[in-house]
Amino acid sequence: MEGKTLITPASGQSSGLSLKVCGMNQPGNMLQVAELQPDYMGFIFYDQSPRYFDGDMPAIPSEIKKTGVFVNASLEAILERVARYQLNAVQLHGEESAAFCKDLKIALQKTGNTPEMIKVFSVGPDFSFQVIKAYEGIVDYFLFDTKGALRGGNGEEFDWQILKNYPSNTPFFLSGGIGPEHAKQIADLKSHFYRIGKPGLLYAVDVNSKFELKPGLKKLKELREFKIQINS
Repeated sequence: MEGKTLITPASGQSSGLSLKVCGMNQPGNMLQVAELQPDYMGFIFYDQSPRYFDGDMPAIPSEIKKTGVFVNASLEAILERVARYQLNAVQLHGEESAAFCKDLKIALQKTGNTPEMIKVFSVGPDFSFQVIKAYEGIVDYFLFDTKGALRGGNGEEFDWQILKNYPSNTPFFLSGGIGPEHAKQIADLKSHFYRIGKPGLLYAVDVNSKFELKPGLKKLKELREFKIQINS
């Protein structure tokens, strides 16, 4: 399959993982998490989520990519939030078709703002990588989450072994019930892709509910330690 060009690190260098902290909805906590310098911060614009955000966003450092999470939202609704919050990435967490993603990409380009596009796939027992084919060359990243009762934030992991047979060259985010206890497993999975000569495939780790005191309020100490551990 075709996808983004992978960047192979120089000999002897490790491939660092990006960190996305999702489900932010409390301004004070946003600023505290921003001090930890995650690569992405996610804001859920889906009103059925306990982490729904629709308020004033504090000034987030420009090096942190503000990511809007949408579930089957209209083109107009996504464009409005991208403009209002100056989003750097758009995460599509519903049944958005490849055609919709292409239309959204074109619409965003016309505005002069071209945020990264992340398409989410929920992984259950019957999951097949065939579903990602139509999105190749349209979206920038895939994100694999656990298929559950909620649209994310289920606190459950899927069998990550399936990812060792990942057939695409499009880098992906790993999500789904990731907590501090998973740091070693993530490091091992990262090492797998390094050994097969594709260190950039596992691009980022997306964390949410396992790092919370309550929905939307993140634990700072655990996040700080986890960020170090997954790249040690």
